[in-house]
Amino acid sequence: MFIHIDIDCFFASAQRSIDNSLKNIPIAVGSRSNLEIFNKKRTNIKLLNSNSGAFVTPVFYSNKKRNFESVFVDNINGVRKVRGIVTTASYEARAFGVKTAMPIAQAMQLCPSITIVPSNYTLYHKLSHKIHLFVQSKIPKVEQYSIDEFFGDLSGWIDDKDVFTFAEKLQKDILNNFDIPVSIGISKAKWIAKLATQTAKPYGVFEVKNIDQYIENIPIKDFPGIGKSFQKKLNNYYISTLGELKQHKTLLYSWNKIGIQIYNRVTGIDKEGIESRGDKKSIGISRTFDPIYDDCELKRRIMIMARYITYMVLAIEVNPTTYYIKINYEYGIKEKRTYSINRLFSEKLFKETLLNAFKEMKQLKKGAVKLTINVSNFTSQNIKTLSLLDLNSDLIDKNLSLKIHKLRESFGLDILKTANEL
Repeated sequence: MFIHIDIDCFFASAQRSIDNSLKNIPIAVGSRSNLEIFNKKRTNIKLLNSNSGAFVTPVFYSNKKRNFESVFVDNINGVRKVRGIVTTASYEARAFGVKTAMPIAQAMQLCPSITIVPSNYTLYHKLSHKIHLFVQSKIPKVEQYSIDEFFGDLSGWIDDKDVFTFAEKLQKDILNNFDIPVSIGISKAKWIAKLATQTAKPYGVFEVKNIDQYIENIPIKDFPGIGKSFQKKLNNYYISTLGELKQHKTLLYSWNKIGIQIYNRVTGIDKEGIESRGDKKSIGISRTFDPIYDDCELKRRIMIMARYITYMVLAIEVNPTTYYIKINYEYGIKEKRTYSINRLFSEKLFKETLLNAFKEMKQLKKGAVKLTINVSNFTSQNIKTLSLLDLNSDLIDKNLSLKIHKLRESFGLDILKTANEL
């Protein structure tokens, strides 16, 4: 028997766990593209790396105090403008129509009494990690599926007839220990348990005893893994519910791997078990900002992002051999470059490669609005022979990078910058 644990309105619940004044009122956690890394003044930024599953995005933070005005309000020529989007809304706020990804300004119009709280990803990642460890202490086989979701396999651990009682107790234990409400779905099939959690919300426990009966009238869009493109494909065959999908095994199986996988998951015959989340396969940063027309400023930001990626690479001790950069401009225009570099990674080599990429790009006379940089194909995961021709100089550069890394570990990522960042 599987259970799926889903934290209710996680970011909002996490904020309430440290501030009782936020309970039982409409609140929303908001976020805005974190541009603090581009500050010219030192802010002593550090990296949170304690919950580094494959699904976890990097968290850079400083001890700088954040409030609504400092995070979400811009004063441009005397005009006050509220920016940012809603990342999580409490159920009280949802009653007013407030939704995830909605502009904060719109949320405030829909719900004038709403309290907007700046996101605190350091809190969320630490709390997620603690809850994961707590669940592991109760269940031998646990998979952390996302920052706020966990699967548990109770086979051979808890009798099927006792699973519902076990889930209720686990739910209460998590609330008592962390002041965090969770909903739990139960089923003999893993992905049906995840679907059942949506029925259990908010703060409930729901067990699916008859899969065929349960899925009969559920819309296909509600099933995890059926995206918009696949929904459209199914709609072309007048399939709109999971019950209807179940009647088309031959059709789904004719769509090969993805069709077979979805059919088996929907009908509960997939026999998929708990998976351990693998190591990171890539490291990347993306930042969105107001249009930049100055090439020097854009280049400066590329170099700063390269420093942050270098820090993460050295922190988890990998050697990437593929470098990627993409620049998004206004009006949907974008440029990108990918390089295979079979050499020993260093900050110098990485920045030189990105500078060359920047020179190669057309540098369109339009405003750049987003930068994306990442590295992948780690030699620990894909065995490659590194260049011997550059080995001596690469070793010198790598050793220098490691010494600089130690300084940044102790005093913050912005304690030492290269000249092309200034």
